[in-house]
Amino acid sequence: MAKKSAVKKAAKKSTPKKWSKKVTQTSNAMDLEKDVFKQKNPKAIAKSVKRSAEKSKRKKAGPFQSAMSMINFYENRAGKNLEAGQKKVLDESKDELRKLYGREKG
Repeated sequence: MAKKSAVKKAAKKSTPKKWSKKVTQTSNAMDLEKDVFKQKNPKAIAKSVKRSAEKSKRKKAGPFQSAMSMINFYENRAGKNLEAGQKKVLDESKDELRKLYGREKG
């Protein structure tokens, strides 16, 4: 059994730490406004992310998917450190983004 533990630890060590930081710093998917996800207005966040997604020529997906992915990425990266109030704002910004693209739920 000791061998299995050693294998798991070795595999775990090879995973780079803080991969999301590297992605954020080196990704060329979209250029976002500084501190866009710290805003308190869901409509402003949605409009800013939409503008960035439509302006970017380097994205691999369509503008809607790219914009939604950036909001989700930020939300997931922040994890437990994201305050409940700001999480709610980001979730509302996703709804606003759906409205801007005519993709409302329901």
